[in-house]
Amino acid sequence: MRTAAPSKKPDFILLFATLSLVIFGLFMIYNASSVIAFRDFADKYYYIKEQSFNAVLGLIALIFFYFFDYKRLYTLALPILCMAILLLIAVFLPGVGVYALGAHRWVNVGFTVIQPAEFVKLSLAIYLSAWFSTKERGRFFAFSLLLGLVLFLVMLQPDMGTASIILFEAIVLYFLSGASLSHFMLMIPAVGVLGALLILLAPYRLARLTAFLKTGDGFENTSYHVKQILIALGSGGLFGVGAGNSLQKYAYLPENVTDSIFAIIAEEFGFLGSIVFILVIFVVVWRGFYISAHAKDAFGKLLAAGIISFLGVQAAINLAAMTALIPLTGVPLPFISYGGSALLVDLAAIGILLNISKQSHVR
Repeated sequence: MRTAAPSKKPDFILLFATLSLVIFGLFMIYNASSVIAFRDFADKYYYIKEQSFNAVLGLIALIFFYFFDYKRLYTLALPILCMAILLLIAVFLPGVGVYALGAHRWVNVGFTVIQPAEFVKLSLAIYLSAWFSTKERGRFFAFSLLLGLVLFLVMLQPDMGTASIILFEAIVLYFLSGASLSHFMLMIPAVGVLGALLILLAPYRLARLTAFLKTGDGFENTSYHVKQILIALGSGGLFGVGAGNSLQKYAYLPENVTDSIFAIIAEEFGFLGSIVFILVIFVVVWRGFYISAHAKDAFGKLLAAGIISFLGVQAAINLAAMTALIPLTGVPLPFISYGGSALLVDLAAIGILLNISKQSHVR
């Protein structure tokens, strides 16, 4: 008697949580951006039109990778990583790279502008997962060289927030692959010293750190950005001021559709609404690690862990910065903040997770 094969259905919990975040993100971008969009572009729908297009591209990427066998990424890992590194270099090339807001972070590909650092997160997760899925001795030096090269290129832009995410993601994959704890002990002081030097050598990073350290001394000592975030959080109270009733969106809060959008969420939906929102993000992270734990092969386990690590730590860094637990970093909130490259990569990553779940028959 032939046994029926297990049905291959998507992880509906992960899919529903992700789509909920994307839809809510579109609502919040329109809600938070209408004033500044009209001021800057004479079109209050500018940001929502751009992000809606980005969401469509991201959903196409999600669907593609849901049907694309993730095991084929194993053989494509090196070309994908090489392309990402070339894009990191391209941000500095005249006529190709785009310099804006004091940083080289974007590449003009003709029909649009992309941010290569976002693609590095996913490409590095794919490459390291393929590399570490085979047992190999003495790879610490080679791993350190590769990670150092990627972090160097990202820091040149400069983008310390993204570099921190990439570092965390790489370390998680390295030690999940069975690396020695002694390697971890070697990396802690090296990363600490390097991070301190990077902060001290960049005046704007030192200013952010100083503003963070002085937050507890008194409201008058905080930086303008932090002060407006705290005003938004405090104004929200327990239940919020109501959807669409934010005052901070009227050009008071800097970066209110990108890095600081959570402050608008907290202001309008309050503490309880913020908790519900964070729980949905937690569901995405939980399902990612659940899929990793139940994947049928080493590559799938590591790839799922790498993907959910960079998504989870990015959300954690953004939320921690918005609640004054760490200095401001400029890291966007996954699925919510305005930005085409980030949303495209995040949704493509979810598509890969769904494919791993489908092939592993995760329930």
